[in-house]
Amino acid sequence: MPAALRIMGSPALPRGFSFADEPLYVGPAGIDAGPGARAAVAAEAAWPLAGGPSLFTACRVMLRRADCVIEAMAPLPEVIDWAAGQGEAVARHVSRLIHRIGAPRPPFAGLSMDRPRVMGIVNCTPDSFSDGGDRFDAATAIAAGRMMLERGADIVDVGGESTRPGADPVPPEEEIRRVEPVVRALAETGAVVSIDTRHAVVMEAALAAGARIVNDVSALADPAALPLLARGEASVVLMHMRGDPRTMQMDPVYACAPLDVWDGLAARLAACREAGIKDHRLCVDPGIGFGKTVEHNLAILSRLGLLLGLGVPVALGVSRKSVIGKLSRDEPPKARLPGSLAAALEGARQGATILRVHDVAETVQALAVARALSDFVTP
Repeated sequence: MPAALRIMGSPALPRGFSFADEPLYVGPAGIDAGPGARAAVAAEAAWPLAGGPSLFTACRVMLRRADCVIEAMAPLPEVIDWAAGQGEAVARHVSRLIHRIGAPRPPFAGLSMDRPRVMGIVNCTPDSFSDGGDRFDAATAIAAGRMMLERGADIVDVGGESTRPGADPVPPEEEIRRVEPVVRALAETGAVVSIDTRHAVVMEAALAAGARIVNDVSALADPAALPLLARGEASVVLMHMRGDPRTMQMDPVYACAPLDVWDGLAARLAACREAGIKDHRLCVDPGIGFGKTVEHNLAILSRLGLLLGLGVPVALGVSRKSVIGKLSRDEPPKARLPGSLAAALEGARQGATILRVHDVAETVQALAVARALSDFVTP
């Protein structure tokens, strides 16, 4: 990120700007949980975060200008008063974003979004970055998916094409051959199955086999994908990616990564809505590691709650990714469990309601302990 475009802290909320020319973003801050924090709701000093058990007592306000991004944080009542003083258009915009951040998410693929849901990863590939080849045959993949469900997974995400950096595309017919029997077998158990694919023909085959969710790293870039999904009832995860798996890590550049991701996902949501896909079927994912440097990933993760302003559930996949090793001691993918858990818990704290992970049992346990601690009342 060029120095002139770095996110810069501001001691006070911005004033005297041209709202039409300078986009304004609002995210949650001062996030807390537990019975003590809930007392702030009665005093109108806090709002629930995405309708869940956590609350936010402050807001992060970000104003994009031609040469910089101004960022300020202030208590929720102060932000509301500030917005009112900037005129009717700003007041409406800020109110809309705060309401979206606080509003409960409707059920997604039949699952309530009142708590984080765990999506277990089943890669039916020979070359995925973490577990390529471990579950390449259908029988092994099916057994792995069933074990994840037994260990607490709410969703099983089945993929037949590696999207690691530099990966070559897989012909759709080969992708179908890999995933269709796995999707069918897991769906027949009543499981919520997601298909991880960029290709409309693979989506169609997986949905026919019983998948309920399409998880697309390209956010439905295939021209046939939007019409296909508009005709059905499947839920959709729209992920942000720059370029494609072969090119995405070739010097990715952003003016401001959190806001550029917000804008990109907002555009894809608008395309889905225009095609007739309702909000209750939509979810967004910032695409950690997909066309992003370590600095980009950290900027996005530290401001993940901004995406709640889009009004739909937020999914997060950081499990075993290279950013964890780069922030630590360059551990190989299968040795990145502690970092994966740290990222998952931080994502859940900021309002992510779908966590895509390799290590299901460990993530379920970590979430259970975190939830018990936040709910505990001292006798």
